[in-house]
Amino acid sequence: MEFCSGVHHLDHVFELHMLTHTALYVQLFELLGPEGFELIEKLLQNRSLILERSLTYPNDNRFQTLQEQCKKFIGENIKPNYGCQVTIQSEQERLLMKQYRREEKRNARKEKQASEDGEVSGEGLMCFDPKELRMQRELALLNARSMPVLGRQRDVDFEKIHYPHVYDSRAEAMKTSAFIGGAKVFLPEAVQRENNKMYEEVKIPHSEPMPIGIEEKIVYIKDLDEIGQLAFKGMKRLNRIQSIVFETAYNTNENMLICAPTGAGKTNIAMLTVLHEIRQHVQHGVIKKDEFKIVYVAPMKALAAEMTNYFSKRLEPLGITVKELTGDMQLSKGEILRTQMLVTTPEKWDVVTRKSVGDVALSQLVKLLILDEVHLLHEDRGPVLESIVARTLRQVESTQSMIRILGLSATLPNYLDVATFLHVNPCIGLFYFDGRFRPVPLGQTFIGIKTTNKVQQLNHMDEVCYENVLKQIMAGHQVMVFVHARNATVRTAMGLREKAKNNGHICHFLSPQGSDYGQAEKQVQRSRNKQLRELFPDGFSIHHAGMLRQDRSLVENLFSNGHIKVLVCTATLAWGVNLPAHAVVIKGTQIYAAKRGSFVDLGILDVMQIFGRAGRPQFDKFGEGIIITTHDKLSHYLTLLTQQNPIESQFLESLADNLNAEIALGTVTNVEEAVKWISYTYLYVRMRANPLVYGISHKAYQMDPGLEKHREQLVIEVSRKLDKARMIRFEERTGFFSSTDLGRTASHYYIKYNTIETFNELFDAHKTDGDILAIVSKAEEFEQIKVREEEIEELDTLLNDFCELPAPGGVENNYGKINILLQTYISRGEMDSFSLISDSAYVAQNAARIVRALFEIALRKRWPAMTYRLLNLSKVIDKRLWGWVSPLRQFSVLPPSVLSKLEEKNLTIDKMKDMRKDEIGHMLHHVKIGLKVKQCVHQIPSIIMEATIQPITRTVLRVRLNIAPDFTWNDQVHGTVGEPWWIWVEDPTNDHIYHSEYFIIQKKQVMTKEPQLLVFTIPIFEPLPSQYYIRAVSDRWLGAEAVCIINFQHLILPERHPPHTELLDLQPLPVTALGHREYEVLYKFTHFNPIQTQIFHTLYHTDCNVLLGAPTGSGKTVAAELAIFRVFNKYPTSKAVYIAPLKALVRERIEDWKVRIEEKLGKKVVELTGDVTPDMRAIAQADLIVTTPEKWDGVSRSWQNRSYVQKVSILIIDEIHLLGDERGPVLEVIVSRTNFISSHTEKPVRVVGLSTALANARDLADWLNINQMGLFNFRPSVRPVPLEVHIQGFPGQHYCPRMASMNKPAFQAIRSHSPAKPVLIFVSSRRQTRLTALDLIAFLATEDDPKQWLKMDEREMNDIIVTVRDSNLKLTLAFGIGMHHAGLHERDRKTVEELFVNCKIQVLIATSTLAWGVNFPAHLVIVKGTEYYDGKTRRYVDYPITDVLQMMGRAGRPQFDDQGKAVILVHDIKKDFYKKFLYEPFPVESSLLEVLADHLNAEIAAGTITSKQDAMDYITWTYFFRRLIMNPTYYNLDDVSHDTMNKYLSSLVEKSLFDLECSYCIEIGEDNRSIEPLTYGRIASYYYLKHPTIGMFKDQLKPESNIEELLLILTVSADIFLISTYKKNKNSAIEQFASQQNLISILWH
Repeated sequence: MEFCSGVHHLDHVFELHMLTHTALYVQLFELLGPEGFELIEKLLQNRSLILERSLTYPNDNRFQTLQEQCKKFIGENIKPNYGCQVTIQSEQERLLMKQYRREEKRNARKEKQASEDGEVSGEGLMCFDPKELRMQRELALLNARSMPVLGRQRDVDFEKIHYPHVYDSRAEAMKTSAFIGGAKVFLPEAVQRENNKMYEEVKIPHSEPMPIGIEEKIVYIKDLDEIGQLAFKGMKRLNRIQSIVFETAYNTNENMLICAPTGAGKTNIAMLTVLHEIRQHVQHGVIKKDEFKIVYVAPMKALAAEMTNYFSKRLEPLGITVKELTGDMQLSKGEILRTQMLVTTPEKWDVVTRKSVGDVALSQLVKLLILDEVHLLHEDRGPVLESIVARTLRQVESTQSMIRILGLSATLPNYLDVATFLHVNPCIGLFYFDGRFRPVPLGQTFIGIKTTNKVQQLNHMDEVCYENVLKQIMAGHQVMVFVHARNATVRTAMGLREKAKNNGHICHFLSPQGSDYGQAEKQVQRSRNKQLRELFPDGFSIHHAGMLRQDRSLVENLFSNGHIKVLVCTATLAWGVNLPAHAVVIKGTQIYAAKRGSFVDLGILDVMQIFGRAGRPQFDKFGEGIIITTHDKLSHYLTLLTQQNPIESQFLESLADNLNAEIALGTVTNVEEAVKWISYTYLYVRMRANPLVYGISHKAYQMDPGLEKHREQLVIEVSRKLDKARMIRFEERTGFFSSTDLGRTASHYYIKYNTIETFNELFDAHKTDGDILAIVSKAEEFEQIKVREEEIEELDTLLNDFCELPAPGGVENNYGKINILLQTYISRGEMDSFSLISDSAYVAQNAARIVRALFEIALRKRWPAMTYRLLNLSKVIDKRLWGWVSPLRQFSVLPPSVLSKLEEKNLTIDKMKDMRKDEIGHMLHHVKIGLKVKQCVHQIPSIIMEATIQPITRTVLRVRLNIAPDFTWNDQVHGTVGEPWWIWVEDPTNDHIYHSEYFIIQKKQVMTKEPQLLVFTIPIFEPLPSQYYIRAVSDRWLGAEAVCIINFQHLILPERHPPHTELLDLQPLPVTALGHREYEVLYKFTHFNPIQTQIFHTLYHTDCNVLLGAPTGSGKTVAAELAIFRVFNKYPTSKAVYIAPLKALVRERIEDWKVRIEEKLGKKVVELTGDVTPDMRAIAQADLIVTTPEKWDGVSRSWQNRSYVQKVSILIIDEIHLLGDERGPVLEVIVSRTNFISSHTEKPVRVVGLSTALANARDLADWLNINQMGLFNFRPSVRPVPLEVHIQGFPGQHYCPRMASMNKPAFQAIRSHSPAKPVLIFVSSRRQTRLTALDLIAFLATEDDPKQWLKMDEREMNDIIVTVRDSNLKLTLAFGIGMHHAGLHERDRKTVEELFVNCKIQVLIATSTLAWGVNFPAHLVIVKGTEYYDGKTRRYVDYPITDVLQMMGRAGRPQFDDQGKAVILVHDIKKDFYKKFLYEPFPVESSLLEVLADHLNAEIAAGTITSKQDAMDYITWTYFFRRLIMNPTYYNLDDVSHDTMNKYLSSLVEKSLFDLECSYCIEIGEDNRSIEPLTYGRIASYYYLKHPTIGMFKDQLKPESNIEELLLILTVSADIFLISTYKKNKNSAIEQFASQQNLISILWH
């Protein structure tokens, strides 16, 4: 805010001088934001002074010393937040000011002289420093402390800021001279008091309405745009308040706080903001509904329902969907996505946003958050509002998205604090309307009954109540009497009627006998409610939530039509239904709160809401509210209703729970962030305004005005508690938090910290159902429920009649009572006492949630019996049925008598499934019901499971579980989505769960009976257990479960793996060992690394086959080059072939070798891939061919006719461990064929296999004819750069939200492991590269230096960005984040690669293919998720473990790092699997079985195989055959005896040949032995097609087929069918398609 120099400065000052207060305020607010409140107040208060000052020169040194002197004394701001109403100036301060003015005058004189001398220099101008001004003011205050209080008269010359939209008569009054700071001056002048023996009465007359201001313009609906007119259809104009706020609400995006009396039409103000939001998403006259969500948070469910109806009606013409999302009204994910406006309660919205990730799309779409009744901040539920707002505001800052917040509240005194908390600019968005703006002014009467005797109190209250009611009735008004319990409504109504009859006043109460009275009377007589019928003729009635819906509606109608004079009701009427009366009486202020378990004072909100019902806008000039309370509470309600007490924050009480929720969400990860998070709460605003209330001493506040230390102290205390309860892990040294399973469960299920402590203490794996209920009863959620004398008898009855399980604690203890109520609820028992009914509802609601949480805890702790028990118990509570009753009780269509008979006859579900409907009917003596029962039996979800197991190693099993649904779907019963199930594998002997997951059987799977396949791995231990169980249990249905047994009887475990090669401690070999100068210059280094040194001799000086297994990054390429150089040396005329699994790898090798081998050594290098097919001559002349497996397989199939294939003397296969991959069979065939060729031509071909560390290297070596000398299989740990691996598990069933929840931990990992060194992040798809990059940028935005990852000059980077095509990449590169995937343009990819390799950008986010494709090592590698979307099976499947190892292998740069870091973020259920296999190598199995027929066809076409015996022999050449002997169970072979093997293989050959014959590829001779290739078989082999494709072409192609038919035939062929319609990456599908072009040439053949 330093003002500029010279003339501009003066202009600026005068400009400012001309501005009005408000305009200036707005400008300053925009400049300084909400934190600058105090400063702005100071500036405006000292406005004239500042202007004066900024026009003078500070040449005099004394001026500076003055400033310095002030600085010395003052630290930061040490005053409460907002300027107090009165500004006090001390003597000292006045002198200071005088001195200032003196200096100014002197300066002014000098300035005058200077200007006469003509030496005006711009620099000399004084710069105005707001801090200094504050300092002087503070210094003056400090000095004033020690001064006597009554010095000379003070001159109070500072004005209080006036905000434009605040209409606060009290604040005005405070400015007058009559105002003394005491608390007793709060009653208006015309108050009448009456005091007698019985009661004291204070009567405050109604205020006059506010006169209409000059600027006020009423807004007419017809003047609005089309959207506004549609929404406000049927209204003529907005009322005064709505018109005043109209401009801000309807035409700006400002946050707003509106404080106005009840009934002032706040709902329509909300409507205005909703319409403004909708108008922003209109394009070409169409509302873009999927771009936004609006959330309306209402404090009560009743209110939420009313608001939903209101907004639905109003917004229907616009096609906007409004839905209620509360505890009663759950919405599915799909419904939420289809809804534009959600009406919810604070708790529900808190839970939804706590799971942010699950609904991450949801909370990011929210553009408008409306908080109704914000003054709830000081009630028990206030903390929920605070955490919602804090979360929203932090989201706004981190994602830079615009979320508008609108707060609606009743009138409250410290509206400025609430405005600060909601980040409202007080000059634009703060609107405060006091009582004068009520649509009907309100007169209030307070009556305090003096006696303390309870019985007398009641009598006196009835007496006073009757007097007041009578007075109103005599005046011809209707009255509502509010009482606080359902049974009290009847008691009071009867009592009033009795008094009226006894005193002879009953005539006044009777309804006027109008024309429609008879009709009304008939309706009442039809009602089933006895009291209603009795009371109506005398003009009385009752209304409470326990009545039937139709009776309540009837009463509401009768009252509004004037047939009922006195309506006695409970407070629900005031909240739920808009039914006004001229006068309302609140009789008694003690209300029973189930949550507190005792009687509490009626909340001020309820009083205001009830008083809000006084006065009918169309008929009355004013309304009357009468409150009858006890004398001791009189002043309490007086102060409350005349808004004396500022509302304080209750956040401290639930700080632990809210902090845990933020940590579980991942938005708070360390102490520093937690301290920042507290600064967004209302607690922080109030702690600064009123420190003493929050236990902060004055001294502490002076020392630490920003309360940094205090907040840190709070956070650390709470974190220690949470850590002790194992809800988070808190590392005090670094201040880092990490969430635990327990903490996440507590957050998602809204479980309090103390309850978790109780669970930790009492909960273990061996509790019974009774014990669990006892533990649940001790939860803190129920601590307020107390046992009362009058209930004990009834509880005893309930205990005997309905409790099926023991209830420890009995009826005398609180937890006993809770247990009894819960069991009674499950047994559907009836209760009489009103307090028990409300307690019971409260207990049931919370218990269901707590048991679910316990279920998750048990599942995470892996206790099978307990998990099963808890899942069932939670369904028992949900369904209100004990586990031992018939599951058919879950169907409401069956009559109870039938169900009881079923239970007597002990007919189980399984029995009934096998019976006919008439049999069932006869057994039940009710023939017709048989069909219904039978239908219900088949609707209970059931599944059939089949499991097959494949041992991977001796300790790990892969389980393939086939799940087939076996029930009939009915939308009324099952909904329209799917049935959720839990499934887990348990070991009964060790009582442990080895794997668990949640899955959903979709409706369409049930309809089509389509099975679902789950694949997972589980550990096994030796000695082998007899069996494991797979248990599936329905998430919703009792009695729906299935068990499948995994039997280990016939399991043959694979052979033990031979040990690894030890790395010898050798002297590193110098490059000169090559003995060729031209080879030596190819290497930048001088010595080979230890692995290369150890294998050098074998590779370079012998011809034996070699298998080298070593971790990624250990220099295997150099090993390949050594073998190639040997060929160049020894066999210069022959060829070397290098096979790499991916085109990208081939390209990388070609780029490297074109330079090093072709240019420098003069040897010809040729690339041979699907993209590049050189001509014959080029290949014939080549010395080194670099190719892919498929291409080489295709080429070498016809080796007889291709002489160059026979000239190959070495075959180097890179990444040979990919044998186990789906492309593995091709490698198998190549090697088998190579061996076959060399045995025919009698020229040995050397095979060199390179791979990562292998488990079963010996098998591979045997198959490759490698003796002990050529086998080098090092451990995974012998990397040139040691690697440190961190594995983190993430919960969540759904893929996308789970990926999103990994972004913050990924960011943390970069910050802690590699703040300045290069980082590679691997994700599964292009979409994920973009989403991850954008999230990282959002996290960077909150840092001090958002561009910290950009390691070059921003201007240079901008020049590069201009050349980039991809728009997302342009954005991310500016922050030093690159993206790399196949969808980028070639040039963009090159740009990113160069920037990353040269360390100009620090982070590169790439798809997994990059791990294989390009050698970019980084210091830190993050693998973000280990699944990818597989188009063939249409679901997410795991990467092969080799891919994960390959990605990790990119960590650690040999020349720069002494260690690499890898962070692997996985789905939590897979964490154990990865822990195991990332450290011990993975065995390679063969996948030849699936594609055996195609490869046999190729050999038959080539003439290698001519009979069935040849085919058998061919199989024995393969790697598959080796593994078959070693791990028979994996390939479904029962034992390895000679006969069994023979049978197995011959049936395999028979089946494959039969398939080929069906596809017209071969013909089997008449002797049933010989095999002849057919033309189709040759075509398939030549063009590398699958045999079903060729067969299909033969069947479908006709000579007359037109283009359309040809395309159809093409698209259904098996080769293209692999590209699924569900492919999430369209481009790769197109690439795949392009590679199928040869199909077209075949059709042409």
